[in-house]
Amino acid sequence: MLVRLVAILVVMDVSFCTAKEPADTNYDESKVPEYELPELLLDHEGRSVGRAEWEGHRRSEILQSLEDSVYGTTPSKKVNVRYELVGEDRTALAGRATRKQVAALFGESGYRLDILLYVPNRVSGPAPAFLGLNFNANHTVHADVGILKRGTSNERGSFASRWQLETLIERGYALATVHRDQIDPDNYRNDFSDGIHPLFYEDNQVVPESGQWGSIGAWAWGLSRVLDWLEIEASVDASRVAVIGHSRLGKTALWAGAQDRRFAMVVSNNSGCGGAALYRRCYGERIHHMVKPVGYWFCRNHHQYQQREHELPVDQHMLLSLVAPRPLYIASATNDRWADPRGEFLAAKYASPVYELLGEKGLGESEMPLPNVPLQTRIGYHLRLGDHDVTSFDWKHYLAFADRHLNSE
Repeated sequence: MLVRLVAILVVMDVSFCTAKEPADTNYDESKVPEYELPELLLDHEGRSVGRAEWEGHRRSEILQSLEDSVYGTTPSKKVNVRYELVGEDRTALAGRATRKQVAALFGESGYRLDILLYVPNRVSGPAPAFLGLNFNANHTVHADVGILKRGTSNERGSFASRWQLETLIERGYALATVHRDQIDPDNYRNDFSDGIHPLFYEDNQVVPESGQWGSIGAWAWGLSRVLDWLEIEASVDASRVAVIGHSRLGKTALWAGAQDRRFAMVVSNNSGCGGAALYRRCYGERIHHMVKPVGYWFCRNHHQYQQREHELPVDQHMLLSLVAPRPLYIASATNDRWADPRGEFLAAKYASPVYELLGEKGLGESEMPLPNVPLQTRIGYHLRLGDHDVTSFDWKHYLAFADRHLNSE
């Protein structure tokens, strides 16, 4: 698939481009190289793939290639997890919700995750839910004084705007979240010694092997462990859980949804390079920009593709295709050129043939929409006016998409 793309004219505020960005960052569409995307529907032997072949082997080929060259392999070893209720309040949010706080305890290691769950009280029967990791500890997602405060000095509710909890509860959705750093610290000095990785090391191992998982893989694994608990939590319908993430956690949500098909819907907000954006465009953030500060997000095999994106055996339309036929929503922001909004749109566009192969409608549009004009088929996409963030506008459309796909099926 030889691609040469012409820039779409979108009025953008260039204020997001700051001195902190590398000098070689490309924001010029005319400098996007010609590139050839790996074919979704040709297997490793060059054979055309139909529906049976997709399920039979092609999907697993792509998953394996993403493991080998981007995120690393998730360990197959099982760790015993027990879940203990720490606290419950059936009158949270002025009586509109039940708040549960649960500790997930991993074997005899002393390792622990604190799960925060809000469930709407007005819903009869198990509620659909959104599940996502938070950046700054559970108590930052809402000012509720009943949320246990652990690990950081951030103020209660300091990132509440990114979660829109009252809106979710009013719309009939539960919200579950865990602090990312409890799974694997994201401190720009990560040496894989103080997260979950040591639970899976072999004798005398101190870091993952070059093809083993980095932090994105670990965070995705943690999301699946929370989903394990939701499957036994009577107030939540675990068959209707949407996994959601922003920025690096948007990358994580995509990888979690690709690996764990129990997630009924996947939402990636401003995920950019290593997330929804096509690598081969070489626009905004690139692999060599990430490797020095945050190379631990990925497996070490990924580092060899610095300034060699064209040699990757995969690109991110292939990651998105692994969500099919489940609902998938990708969102960008006009000022977030670092995350390459056009590359995110195009990855969704080029993932569409797999949706169509599996009997669902793909993105349905060949041209990028204007800002604040969402596209919603089985794949959703919007380009929001504004900065790298999660806003009420984003949630408005995620909830509409969820109403369409989680509450109507």
